[in-house]
Amino acid sequence: MDEIIAYLPLILPILILQLVLAVIGLISLSKAQEVRGPKWMWILIIVLGNMVGSILYFVIGRRDV
Repeated sequence: MDEIIAYLPLILPILILQLVLAVIGLISLSKAQEVRGPKWMWILIIVLGNMVGSILYFVIGRRDV
């Protein structure tokens, strides 16, 4: 248990960043009129792909209208 507490200052910012990226990605996806591919696929990629999934959505999935 002490080992987990020792690493918490290193892990916590990454977990917060991952959560923020996922929430922003899902909000952006819900407001998007058009995306590349089906929306359900991007939901799975964002939720299950952790930080990489959210970044992929912003780089590849969004269409600039």
